[in-house]
Amino acid sequence: MASFTSIREKRLWLWSLAITITIYSTLFFGQPLATLFEDQNVRAVIFVLVMVLIGTAIMLYSIKTQPSNTEIAVILGVVAVYIMFILRLGMPERSHLMEYSVLAILIHNAIVERLKGGRQIHFPTAFAFLMAFLIGVIDECIQLFIPDRVFDPEDIIFNALAVAMAIGSNVLFSWARKRFKKRKKNYE
Repeated sequence: MASFTSIREKRLWLWSLAITITIYSTLFFGQPLATLFEDQNVRAVIFVLVMVLIGTAIMLYSIKTQPSNTEIAVILGVVAVYIMFILRLGMPERSHLMEYSVLAILIHNAIVERLKGGRQIHFPTAFAFLMAFLIGVIDECIQLFIPDRVFDPEDIIFNALAVAMAIGSNVLFSWARKRFKKRKKNYE
C-alpha cells in the first residue's frame, strides 16, 4: 500500500519536512546568525531579498495558473495585508511569520492533494492547522532545554496566528479560483 497518493503529495510532504528541519535547526544556529546579522542595514537587505523571493513565487504561480483579474485582486489584497502586518513586526516575528506561513501552506496543500487522491481526512483545514501549530509548539518547547534560548508562550500564539493567516489565505485563493472558474464557465 502506497503511503502517498501522488508524486506531488510526496514532494509537498518532503518540502514540509525540510522546512520543519530548517526551523528546528535555527534553534541551534539562529543565535550566531542573528549576531552575525546585527546590522540593521544587512537585515533590511535580507528582508527585501525574501520579499523579492515571495513576489517571484507569486509571479510564477500566476504565470502557471493564469488567474483571472479577480483572483489577481485577491492575491494582491492578501499580499498587501501581509506586507502591512510584516512592517509592524520585529525581525524574530518576521522570520516566524515567513517560516510558519510557508510550512502551513505546504502542509495544507499536501493534505488537499491527499484528498484529491481519494484518501479521506475529516476537517482537512483544521488538521493542517493543527499539524503546523504542533510543530510550532514543539519548536518552542525544545527551547526549554537549550541554554541561551527562552520559552515564550507569546511565540506559540504568534506561530498559531501565522499558520491561521497562511491557511486562511490558501483557502481564500482556492475558493476564489473555484468560484470564478465556475462563473467563467457559466458565461461561455
